[in-house]
Amino acid sequence: MDETEFWELVDDTREAAEGDPEEQADLLVDRLAQLDPDSVLDFARHFESRYNRAYRWDLWGAAWVLLDGASDDAFDFFRCWLIGQGREVFEGAVHDPDALADLLGEFDEEIDGDGEELGYAADEAYEQLTGVVAPDLAIAPPPPEPEGTPLDFENEGLLAERYPRLWERFRG
Repeated sequence: MDETEFWELVDDTREAAEGDPEEQADLLVDRLAQLDPDSVLDFARHFESRYNRAYRWDLWGAAWVLLDGASDDAFDFFRCWLIGQGREVFEGAVHDPDALADLLGEFDEEIDGDGEELGYAADEAYEQLTGVVAPDLAIAPPPPEPEGTPLDFENEGLLAERYPRLWERFRG
């Protein structure tokens, strides 16, 4: 599975789920379970490499503004959700986290921002196909700390200055 196929699966399942991340995860498991195990592992590698790439302080700050706070776990689930939003939103957010204010359509705090189940979709599909737990993906581990410069998430003035569009749309 190449990168284009990866993003097509993400987009197709998001659209079919009408943006509901839990439904998207279920659809993703179903779609992946129709593939061969090696393709499922390829999908998992694409997902994991993007998940690791999004482990950045500036994205964590954006998640903090968007979600009105984001613990370690909440940021992990946010990164899964961000991947689930598709290539345009993901790449735009990685390039400029404040651009999420423009990249996101409606945002429902009850369901959006938490894609925990998306992070397990490939593992579930692989286990359904093979009856065993997925092997190690043999990709570089995530950095021990987020990339970039740490931010003081408790400093609302700093967050409003650093993420003016997100702050205006979601906290203003």
